[in-house]
Amino acid sequence: MVFKDKTVLITGGSRGIGKAIALRLASEGANIVIVGKTAEPNPKLDGTIFSAAEEIEKAGPGKLLPLQGDIRFEESIRQIVKATVDTFGKIDILVNNASAISLTPTDQTEWKRWELMQNINVRGTFFMCKSCIPYLIKAHNPHILNLSPPLNMQAGWFANHLAYTMSKYGMSMIVFGLADELKKHRIGVNALWPKTTIATAVVQNLLGGDFLIQRSRKPEIVADAAYYILQRPSYDCTGNFFIDEQVLQEQGVTDFTSYAVNPQQKLMMDLFI
Repeated sequence: MVFKDKTVLITGGSRGIGKAIALRLASEGANIVIVGKTAEPNPKLDGTIFSAAEEIEKAGPGKLLPLQGDIRFEESIRQIVKATVDTFGKIDILVNNASAISLTPTDQTEWKRWELMQNINVRGTFFMCKSCIPYLIKAHNPHILNLSPPLNMQAGWFANHLAYTMSKYGMSMIVFGLADELKKHRIGVNALWPKTTIATAVVQNLLGGDFLIQRSRKPEIVADAAYYILQRPSYDCTGNFFIDEQVLQEQGVTDFTSYAVNPQQKLMMDLFI
């Protein structure tokens, strides 16, 4: 198993893409730490960190640690990293998946929503990276993977939802900078983004409901792409802005039908593509 005895820390691991990545890597022997805010069932959200933990435990032989945490806060990040190291003794891979979204124009963007996106997407991701670096330096083939888009500097992506674009591009700028900064430590720092919309709670509840879900792919396509990226040599695989479909094509995948929620519907391209 490719990830046997590896310790993988995943933020936003309760559902969607984060949970799919956890399931994929657990099936390959990794010890998984999932971080999420949802500890109690919510009718609008699918699952909690504990229900996700039950699924992940069944996926593979590795051990699992579910942690309730909020990466907006320094003390929470410290506790997350400490609990991970206390339990497994190391961190080999950090996946920054936690994110907030609001596709509003500037005049409709509330202060608290702007703060939420900046604090989770940018500040939380930055300080998760900072806190894990001392342990990643000691790891064999260490990786940081941010779920963030390529830096497509077209005005339209800013004009339509400036606050959200700033926050997601902030995550990508972390990749851009850390890849070079951490090259001397042989830590691979990359971004991964889906070519199409992905069937998640965000798409269901905030973006387009069932209409968009039917035109989306399943989270497993992103998880499979992450699986291939994270096993590449970290010293040679860094500073990339990967697209899930392209990663799988490089692995010889030609038929993506099984990833579609509804193969009869035309797929919707994701933002920033």
